[in-house]
Amino acid sequence: MRPSHIATILEREFAASIGGLHTPVMLWGAPGVGKSDLVRGLAKRAHVELIDLRLSQLEPTDLRGIPFRDGDRVEWSVPSMLPDANRHGARGILFLDEINAAAPTVTAAAYQLILDRRLGDYVVPSGWAIFAAGNRQGDRGVTYAMPAPLANRFTHYELEPHLDDWVTWAHARGLDPRLIAFLRFRPELLFDFDPARTPIAFPSPRTWEYAHRALEKYVGHPELIGEALQACVGRAAGAELDAFVRHMADLPDVDAILRGETQPVPESVDLQYGVAAALVRRSARAARGSEAVAMLAHALAYAGRFPMRELGVMLVADLQRAVGRPLIEVPGFDAWAESLGDLVLAERAS
Repeated sequence: MRPSHIATILEREFAASIGGLHTPVMLWGAPGVGKSDLVRGLAKRAHVELIDLRLSQLEPTDLRGIPFRDGDRVEWSVPSMLPDANRHGARGILFLDEINAAAPTVTAAAYQLILDRRLGDYVVPSGWAIFAAGNRQGDRGVTYAMPAPLANRFTHYELEPHLDDWVTWAHARGLDPRLIAFLRFRPELLFDFDPARTPIAFPSPRTWEYAHRALEKYVGHPELIGEALQACVGRAAGAELDAFVRHMADLPDVDAILRGETQPVPESVDLQYGVAAALVRRSARAARGSEAVAMLAHALAYAGRFPMRELGVMLVADLQRAVGRPLIEVPGFDAWAESLGDLVLAERAS
């Protein structure tokens, strides 16, 4: 399932924690596809506390607490890391990451916490949602087969990388537009993981963000860029990205395009992807400025000049995801969309 759909599911499950309809969710996926980032992103958008428990690093008593004597009785202390409405807030997210990497004795201690929302006398606050994540057994991670009683306490979703969702995320995060252009040009490299090869560095949504950091850190050190990119995403993908980035120096003047000045459309396809990504980035930054409508109109006009209409559609679709309704309201947008004929705009605001 694509990340944007799972994000909606998590939002609905979090909202349902108030009405008593919440069901714990288990996210499955290969390393680096963004499982944890989806949960962290929801907590950030909802402005609530996120308690991230790595069960693989815990002992059973870390969850259950330590027994102590109280007169003739034995009580259990409540671990401070578990959600507490007074300390953490009435609403929040309890995230059990790497749950299937935990020893069976630890997951057994979590059964009651997940299904009954309690451990002994401790009760999870009613406004808290419970989410978990883990790698699949074939992904060469440290995993245990999830016991049926534990699996039956979750609803299960498998996360698959999706380029459009990643591009939207990357523009929102301010990732280098050259990197976004490269993955538009080579979409199969968004995620390229073969556990049979036992890779060390490999392309994934996580490591492409590392590649963005490398491009930022090694500006002015061209002799290091190639090796740094290969260290992030593997030798083949890193070398290809390095060559692509060097070629981006031949891009037309993107600011001139947005000012309405005549600029050529590059002949090479990789540069066309590059100018498209750069136009989206610059337009998104200016989307709320006084000249936003004019800039978007110029970007729209430039999109119509691409030799491959599909690439112009991609540019406008990415623009729409990045800036939203302001693009739809640009004069000429409807006429442009209708002129596509047999092509369909990927996403259009209702």
